[in-house]
Amino acid sequence: MWDSSMTTLIIQGTFETLYMTIASTFLAYVIGLPMGVLLVTSDSEGIVPMKLPNKILNIIVNITRSIPFLILLIAVIPLTRLITGTSIGSTATIVPLVIAAAPFIARLVESSIKEVDQGIIEASLSMGASPIQIVTKVMIPEAKPSLIIGAAIATTTILGYSAMAGIVGGGGLGDIAIRFGYYRYETGVMVVTVILLVLVVQIFQEAGMKIAQMQDRRK
Repeated sequence: MWDSSMTTLIIQGTFETLYMTIASTFLAYVIGLPMGVLLVTSDSEGIVPMKLPNKILNIIVNITRSIPFLILLIAVIPLTRLITGTSIGSTATIVPLVIAAAPFIARLVESSIKEVDQGIIEASLSMGASPIQIVTKVMIPEAKPSLIIGAAIATTTILGYSAMAGIVGGGGLGDIAIRFGYYRYETGVMVVTVILLVLVVQIFQEAGMKIAQMQDRRK
């Protein structure tokens, strides 16, 4: 039955979803961005070839990305409890979200940086630029539009993961949809949560595309 308490719960769930998504995306980028850069720079054709570290990093990324999120969510419960003190709620859900999203972001970053014109990198090398300077002043700035689009994709993917976390009491709209919409057969709650999730995804996606267009130096 829909009443004022349900409206309050939906509003709270929306804020919890935004909190999980934004916090997880930020933390995942803190880990995933350097990983993606290292995947490119340490490649056999990169500016600092390192065969063994590159191979190990590729294996870690591939293995982590191949684990379905729901399985990962359950598998890291001990780690989640160790870090947050609990395995349920929106804050606890951030831990598996970051673990799942960081390798995905690493691949997005790797793909974006590989799109940078190799001639620009070679010109920078010939002028004596250090690897750090090439990364911070050439690769990342040149790949900025693609990186921003990747960030929008990553954010919407993490949002989808956060909804899945509702199965184990992860909080947010996903938790409300499962507890009330699915278990209690309240179709109205399910419809509202789905609409809200779709709207949030569209907002993040459109914002990312607009910012990417503004940052595109080719225009």
